Amino acid sequence: MLNIEDYAGKRVHMVGIGGSSMSGLAEMLLKEGYIVTGSDNANSHAVERLRDMGIPVSVGHDAKNVQGVDLLVFSAAIHPENVERAEARRLGIPEMERSTLLGQLMRGHKEAVCISGTHGKTTVSSMIAETLLECGLDPTVSIGGRLDALGGGSRVGKKDVFVAEACEFHGSFLEMHPTVAIVLNIQEDHLDYYKDIEHIEAAFGNFLSLLPERGVALGWGEDARILRQFSKLKCEKRTFGMTDACDYYPGNLTYNDTGCPRYDVMFRGEKLCRVELRVAGEFNVINALAAFSAAHILGIAPEDIAASLSRFAGVHRRFEFTGLIDNVKMYHDYGHNPVEMRAALGVAHMQHPNHLWAVMQPHTYSRVKSLFNDYLTCTEIADYTLVTDIYAARETDPGDINSDMVVDGMRRRGIDAVHTPTFDDTEKYLRAHWQPGDLVLTMGCGNINLLNEQMQLHGDTRK
Repeated sequence: MLNIEDYAGKRVHMVGIGGSSMSGLAEMLLKEGYIVTGSDNANSHAVERLRDMGIPVSVGHDAKNVQGVDLLVFSAAIHPENVERAEARRLGIPEMERSTLLGQLMRGHKEAVCISGTHGKTTVSSMIAETLLECGLDPTVSIGGRLDALGGGSRVGKKDVFVAEACEFHGSFLEMHPTVAIVLNIQEDHLDYYKDIEHIEAAFGNFLSLLPERGVALGWGEDARILRQFSKLKCEKRTFGMTDACDYYPGNLTYNDTGCPRYDVMFRGEKLCRVELRVAGEFNVINALAAFSAAHILGIAPEDIAASLSRFAGVHRRFEFTGLIDNVKMYHDYGHNPVEMRAALGVAHMQHPNHLWAVMQPHTYSRVKSLFNDYLTCTEIADYTLVTDIYAARETDPGDINSDMVVDGMRRRGIDAVHTPTFDDTEKYLRAHWQPGDLVLTMGCGNINLLNEQMQLHGDTRK
């Protein structure tokens, strides 16, 4: 088996280096003394940031990029026939998948907090990382988003605590070495890899089985699938949720005018502290309880955890305010399956806009096909819905699914939906129809965030 430590001081080439996790791992390897190079299919802020650190990154994949490489690292989204991977095999250069690298970098830490779940991983991971930093710990961190407190998505700290997202895509989280394993939810997604929800649940069960007997499992106590998997464990188990059937739950819960919650953190009937969050929505109550439970397990005082969580302002691309244009508030959210989109729009609705615009970039043909009916209703709380073309990501167009089909299905269910294929089409439609006081939420994990940047660059037009 390949061991990253055997390549210390050698050249590691990362294919798809601009990805949220890959870019963070590249930074970690660089700080550990490895020679890092990479390639990605497009320029991005992440690519520019890596270049600023001194990591050479090629835009576009080319066989010549792997000449002189000692080890090639790739993510699960990079196809085996990618020209750089193919050339590496021809040259006999060993390859390592991203999750294997992450799991190996985690080894040797006293505690490894691994955050899993169909959605919410980045927010909870960020809450935990920021709390540990503010409370005097020096964690090593690898998250799938950009957190201002880290200056990115990763940091190299001491060997006491490693905080990492543990993604279920392609079973990647089975490469982790958790001592504290968090399961936020178990729901349908990645059905291009998993057969069905039972297959997904079994994978989460396999992830939890990685815990040592001294480990701790933390999970949403209102998810029957999580509880079923918890019942199989021999280690300590704690739950969080909205009711007192859970170990950690909110008491005296209220919301302010923008939907930000305030509540007492209750632990098995006892009040530990009070939290006032700056991030909105019931799902962030649960996210913060998950983060609280992890920090509590690690021995941080409840009052210190609460103070840090009350300062947490969110993660980039998670209901992120991107600017005001024509007196219309522009937000972006990374949500890319219907459950996440529905939740993000619920938070947007709490802002009391004149009209709420949902701008959806469907992500991958396989996801749209497998969750098709859910897509048709997930924007029903919005006044208007715009749907761009499907973002293919790692897939090729199968020819039997497209955004027109999504829009037609939405209209049949009474949703005011329009297909605006490109960002230019979407911007033109918005500017022609929105009114001051409206709110636009763009949603997707592809490149839809660039629409917000494009529109901000063009600025106000109604002067």
